[in-house]
Amino acid sequence: MKIATLGEIGLHYRIDGNPDGAPVVFANSLGTDLRLWDQVIPLLPKGLKYIRYDKRGHGLSSCPPAPYSMGALITDAERLLDHLGVRDCVFVGLSIGGMIAQGLAAKRLDLVRALVLSNTGAKIGTKDMWEDRVATLRKGGIAALSDAILERWFSEGFRQTDAFLGWENMLLRQPLEGYIGCSQAIAGTDFYTPTAALTLPALGIAGSVDGSTPPDLVRETIDLIKGSDFRLIKGAGHLPCVEKPEEYAAILTDFLTAQGHV
Repeated sequence: MKIATLGEIGLHYRIDGNPDGAPVVFANSLGTDLRLWDQVIPLLPKGLKYIRYDKRGHGLSSCPPAPYSMGALITDAERLLDHLGVRDCVFVGLSIGGMIAQGLAAKRLDLVRALVLSNTGAKIGTKDMWEDRVATLRKGGIAALSDAILERWFSEGFRQTDAFLGWENMLLRQPLEGYIGCSQAIAGTDFYTPTAALTLPALGIAGSVDGSTPPDLVRETIDLIKGSDFRLIKGAGHLPCVEKPEEYAAILTDFLTAQGHV
């Protein structure tokens, strides 16, 4: 268990693979921890350094009182990579992790040489929508929204499997304050202008039955970056790295290879 003390925040992180390899950094979705990538990382090329972390309010990282700003989440990632001496990484961000990825690339291009924006958007939902969700969370906790969240996260078929229970438990055991804080960060974020100014290699990944960030939103976002590519994983919801890890890993491997990162 590794904790990086970064100012007032302690971030839990994990490193797999070759500690001297080229770095690949993963940022998780709202309501999940770094176990999100458990099935994908063993399928990726050997010899690379795989770094993943729990953003503030999630997993084993610090959970300060809400609200959080997207700027704070980006600064957390920036400080972690500086702490670890990381430069020129491929940054893989899913959902809110993809928003962090966009903001970090706009702020610190020395840290990020290529982006994977998975199941995310330059803007996700509306401020009013997120404020309504936060009000419901304050009244009834995550359980009040869990059925709807899980329906957006996973395909109907996956929700019938034994593995689904583990993800349901992860969501329900997520610290409420962290979930609310990150929801408020998403509510205040619109990256259309800064993302359109990015000039680095980028790949968008979407799930065909994603109810949180539908394929059209992911494609619209990745198309902001000139020369980017887009891949659709059929039959997967918001977390295709969970539902279709082999296909997800193959797509990532192709991108890492094309960037000369392997």
